[in-house]
Amino acid sequence: TMRVVEYSIALAEEMGLSPVQIKNIKYGALLHDVGKIEIDTKILNKKGPLTQEEYDIVKLHSEYGANIVKPIFPLKSAIPIIRHHHEHFDGTGYPDGLKGEEIPIEARIIAVVDSFDAMTTDRPYKKAISYDEAVKKLIKNSMTQFDPKAVKAFIRTLKKKGWWDTNE
Repeated sequence: TMRVVEYSIALAEEMGLSPVQIKNIKYGALLHDVGKIEIDTKILNKKGPLTQEEYDIVKLHSEYGANIVKPIFPLKSAIPIIRHHHEHFDGTGYPDGLKGEEIPIEARIIAVVDSFDAMTTDRPYKKAISYDEAVKKLIKNSMTQFDPKAVKAFIRTLKKKGWWDTNE
């Protein structure tokens, strides 16, 4: 989570977001997966592929997270980020099938960063891939899963911050 927060703030700054948007992205990044507390740990920690039924349950975490945060007034601005961080740029994501600019920019940023972090970190169900491979996947999925402007800005951010040595 802390890597997602750090990457998200740096990307938001690179994209020229306002201080208020950056504060919101910090909270959204911290809480984007809070809804997973409602998901059975047997599903979350499963070593093999999920069944369709299990995947459908996991997909509810963004709605659960938005509902958990809803009564906390100071976090109100993070709700759309939490709810929409799995929307895809082409409209095929969840929970609402938002497309392109309909998706809040903060959620588009979290989508790129969270996916990158998931790809480059060992998980119970898969080994991490290299930053080079992850960047290639981000580029490949620009315009479908990811906002291409956010992907380009994230690649610049990785290089500027020294987080990615392109000679891996």
